[in-house]
Amino acid sequence: MIDQATLFTYLVILLGFVFIPGPAVLLTLARSTSSGVRVGLATGLGIAVGDVLHTVLAVVGVSAVILTSALIFSVVKYLGAAYLIYLGIKAIGTKIDPKLPITTNTLDAKTAFRQAVFLEVLNPKSAMFFLAFLPQFVNPENGFIAVQLLTLGLLFVLMGLFSTATVAFSAGHVGTFLRRNPVVMRWQNKTVGGIYCGLGIRLALQEQ
Repeated sequence: MIDQATLFTYLVILLGFVFIPGPAVLLTLARSTSSGVRVGLATGLGIAVGDVLHTVLAVVGVSAVILTSALIFSVVKYLGAAYLIYLGIKAIGTKIDPKLPITTNTLDAKTAFRQAVFLEVLNPKSAMFFLAFLPQFVNPENGFIAVQLLTLGLLFVLMGLFSTATVAFSAGHVGTFLRRNPVVMRWQNKTVGGIYCGLGIRLALQEQ
C-alpha cells in the first residue's frame, strides 16, 4: 500500500502535469472546438483507454522492452507521428462550401474515440512516462510493486480524463458558434490541421 505522504506528493505533481497543454490536451481542444463536446469527451476517453494499456504494459515490463530497443521505439514513434500528420493534412484539405450551413459535426464520437486510442497507444512518450515517472513513487517496503504501479497508473488515467473532460466542456461550446460560420470553419479546419501536424512533428522529434 502506498503511504499517504508519497501519494499526496504524486497527486500534486500529477495535477500540474495533466493540465499542461501537452498532446492530450491539445488534441482534445482541437476535437472539441471542431466537432463539439461529445467528440471531445470521446477523444479524452480514448486517450484514457490508451493510458490504461500503457499502465498494464508498464506493470508487466513490456514498456521496458520498447524503450531499450531503438528499432521498436522508432517504429512506434514514427507510426504515431505519421498518423497525426495524416489527420492534420486531411483536416487542412477539408473543403467547406460557404453557401451551405454547418449543421452536423465534422467527426463522429466513435471515430474520435478509435483514433484517440490508436494515437495514445502509439505514443512512446506515454510509455516513457509510465516507465520512468511511476517507479519514482514505488517503495518495495509498501507491498507488491505491481499493485503500486497499477494504482499510480490508474490515478494518472483518472486525472487525465478529468483534465480532457474539462477542456472538452470548455472548448466545445465555443465550437458550436464556430461551426455555424462556414468562413470561420474553413480557417478553423486549417488551424486544427496545423495542430495535428505540429503534434506529429513533435512526436517524431521526441528523443528516446
